[in-house]
Amino acid sequence: MSDDDDEFEEEVSRDEIATGPGEAADPAWLVEAKMPADLRAKYEIYSYRSAATILAESHPTQFKELCEALREFEITKTMIRTAGGNESEIPKLLSAALRPKGWHETIIRGDLLVELISRVQVGVQKNGKPKTEQRTRTIRREKYLDGHKVDYVKGRVAFDLEWNSKDQTFDRDLYAFSAFAQTGVIDVGVLVTRGGQDMTEFIKSLGQSLTKEGEPEFTKRGVPRMVGAKYGASTTWMGKLLYRMNAGRNGACPVLVIGITPACVVD
Repeated sequence: MSDDDDEFEEEVSRDEIATGPGEAADPAWLVEAKMPADLRAKYEIYSYRSAATILAESHPTQFKELCEALREFEITKTMIRTAGGNESEIPKLLSAALRPKGWHETIIRGDLLVELISRVQVGVQKNGKPKTEQRTRTIRREKYLDGHKVDYVKGRVAFDLEWNSKDQTFDRDLYAFSAFAQTGVIDVGVLVTRGGQDMTEFIKSLGQSLTKEGEPEFTKRGVPRMVGAKYGASTTWMGKLLYRMNAGRNGACPVLVIGITPACVVD
């Protein structure tokens, strides 16, 4: 890939970043009214399509369990510096908190049945008016929904975490949330990712990254690999997610967006 291609991709990446919630987001007072103050101090939290209200009021058990898991969630600088992406220790922390409580990985599949109902003229009545009959034709579109997966589902609430994947992963998550919601499987989705600018600057300050074995990491040219290089603008973080949320990529699904901030780092 040429330097021009790199510059083009970086320019496109910058264009697809949002610095904050847009008009599609719920007002801040709604989040303040429904989300506990200690979680608002620890995370960036935004609500779309009244997600915070639906979660807190209609699904109190799931809301309580998610709040407890987020309250207990703590990471270290070493976790951030260590290679592993979404297979790192960080996603496993929430799995350990939620799996035993019945939050299961769930896939949705389904066929679409479409009925075409027509009035067909079959003759003429004695008075000269057309004689009609109703005819129905059914079209079956197999695998209309096929394999959309959400990592954590309990009841009518979906939850997912994206720590450091390619940012296109958000499109997959939001499409899955929308598919689950349109078919009446869930009422609300919750999506957790790395926070915005504060978290980005904090990660850049951590210096050299570590291998999975905990050793200092170097590039192929022998140059120390810095932590910030692993968490680029084209990975999953709040700026990339809000860009999609502001554009309505969640469809009709209410989504609560939560960003991990330096307040989650215990050391």
